[in-house]
Amino acid sequence: MKVLLNKNLKSHNTLGLNVFAKYFASPVNKEELSELLRDPQYSSLQKMILGSGSNVLFTSDYDGLVIHPAMPEITVTSEDEKFIFLRVGAGVVWDDLVKYTVGEGWGGLENLSWIPGCVGAAPVQNIGAYGAEAKDTITEVEYTDITTVEDTTIKSEDCRFGYRDSIFKRELKSKVIITYVSFKLSKYPLINSNYADVSQALQEFDCPTLQNLRDIIIDIRKRKLPDPAEVGNAGSFFKNPVVGEDVANSIRLSYPTLKLFPATEGFCKIPAAWLIEQCGFKGRRYGNVGVHSIQPLVLLAYEGAKGDELIKLSELISNTVFEKFGVEIEPEVNVY
Repeated sequence: MKVLLNKNLKSHNTLGLNVFAKYFASPVNKEELSELLRDPQYSSLQKMILGSGSNVLFTSDYDGLVIHPAMPEITVTSEDEKFIFLRVGAGVVWDDLVKYTVGEGWGGLENLSWIPGCVGAAPVQNIGAYGAEAKDTITEVEYTDITTVEDTTIKSEDCRFGYRDSIFKRELKSKVIITYVSFKLSKYPLINSNYADVSQALQEFDCPTLQNLRDIIIDIRKRKLPDPAEVGNAGSFFKNPVVGEDVANSIRLSYPTLKLFPATEGFCKIPAAWLIEQCGFKGRRYGNVGVHSIQPLVLLAYEGAKGDELIKLSELISNTVFEKFGVEIEPEVNVY
C-alpha cells in the first residue's frame, strides 16, 4: 500500500478547503490497515480517519497521517424469508449502497438517499433523514483499535446510538477505525412517508415503490441543499437542539408557527434552521463564507474560504441564537 506525502485534501472534504495532509493512506482491507498501523515509521504520528470529508472542517494543514478506509465490498452474508443481511466496506459511498439496495427491492435505507459520505461514517453520526436513522438497520460494526491494532465487532445495541450520536463520537472517538458495517434489510418493505413533503409527493402514485420514494427524496434534497461541486458545504452544519417541552412551548407562545418534533419523553426538537432564519442569517454572505439562501442549516465556503472564517461565522450564529432564544445549537461537523 502506498503512503502519499503532502497530499492535497481539497477533493477529500466537501467544503473544498485547500489543506494538506503530511501523510495519506487508503487501506482496502484489514490486512493493509493493520500493516499501516504497525509500521514504526507512522506509529508515533497523530492519526485522523477521513471518509469522503462530508462532515469535516479543516482549520489548518494536518501534520500527521490521514487514513481513508477504502474497503469496497458489498456482500450478502445471509438471508431468511423476511430479511437480507449485508456486510459493507467502510469505503463504499453511502448513496451507492442505498441505490443498490433499492434496486434489489430491499427496504430500510431508502429514506437516507442522497446523504453524502461513506458507509464507515454512517454509524459514527448515526445519520438520519425523513424519519429514518442508520441505527434502524445496522446490526453490527467492525473496527480496528488504532493503538492495539486489534479487530473488534460490536453489536448495534452496544453502539449507544442517539440523535446524531454514538459510542464512536464519545468513548471510541479517534481511538478506532471502522472497517465494515452490517445491515438487516427487509424483503417486504413498508413505505416510510412520515414527513409531510414526502407524503404529499407520494400521493401521485397508487402503489409507491422504494424507487419512487428514493426519487422523491433525492429531488427534495437537491432542491433544498447545494451541490458541493458548485459551492463548498458540509450539509447541515448544526444539529437540531433538543430542549425541554416547557422551553419549547414558551418559545412557541411568541412564535405560533414554530413546528416542534418529539424527542425523548418530556423533550422535543426545535428545527435549528428555523432558529437561524429567525435571527436573520438566511442567505447572508460574510466575505468568503455565508449561509445558504434556501436551507440556513448549511454554511457555504466560497472559493478561497478558510476554516477559521467558517468557525467565526458558526460562533456568531450560535451566540445570536442563544441571545435571542436561550437555546444552544451545536455544530455537527468535526473540526480539525
